[in-house]
Amino acid sequence: MIEILTPTDLLRAKDSGALVADILQTLKSRSAVGTNLLEIDAWARSMIMEAGAQSCYVDYEPSFGRGPFGHYICTSVNDAVLHGLPHDYTLADGDLLSLDLAVSLGGVVADSAISFIVGDVQPSESVALIDATERALSAGIAAAGPGARIGDISHAIGSVLTAAGYSVNTEFGGHGVGSTMHQDPHVSNTGRPGRGYRLRPGLLLALEPWVMADTAKLVTDADGWTLRSVTGCRTAHSEHTIAITNDGADVLTLPRA
Repeated sequence: MIEILTPTDLLRAKDSGALVADILQTLKSRSAVGTNLLEIDAWARSMIMEAGAQSCYVDYEPSFGRGPFGHYICTSVNDAVLHGLPHDYTLADGDLLSLDLAVSLGGVVADSAISFIVGDVQPSESVALIDATERALSAGIAAAGPGARIGDISHAIGSVLTAAGYSVNTEFGGHGVGSTMHQDPHVSNTGRPGRGYRLRPGLLLALEPWVMADTAKLVTDADGWTLRSVTGCRTAHSEHTIAITNDGADVLTLPRA
């Protein structure tokens, strides 16, 4: 289903996006050497509940996961790139942490992900991975607007990632959002311009470029959820929810100053 939001729902989407951005930035500021992933999950739960919002993850049970997710945020460390199930792990200096959060507020979902390095050690490979996903996300947003097509976004994202030297996995990518977290259209992280669904004002999309340093192949962890690079290499993931407007793309999950 492709859902086109009403002007009233778009105002609610702005509130959802601001909440997701605020929570992610708070969690980033609290995530330090010695922080446990389960602490991050507990902080996310508390902030979601205090805002009167609903988690999109805790009861989520898709075909690619093992049972309900059971947690409030995805915490992916180093070689984990997507759907990282929070567990008893303490962050170390130089760890690359990706946080992915989706909540519903006022009946509208916003979804965003950030990647950052914990502590003082800044491995150059990790810095490059994060930079590539952030630049690809910016390119995808710039390609989105009324009259453009999904393939234009995919091509813009994929061009940045491949130019940076990374292979692109097409199993998971961006997607529509609205009253539910995962909707059509699918937004691959590579594609051909001029193809696919034509964007319309009122459409919400979650764009999410992600890469692995030396492979495009994933392996599912023993927890049934966490997706890791098959080679054990480092990974990164960046995501924003955008609203298509008459003037272009409005980024709903940008951190506030």
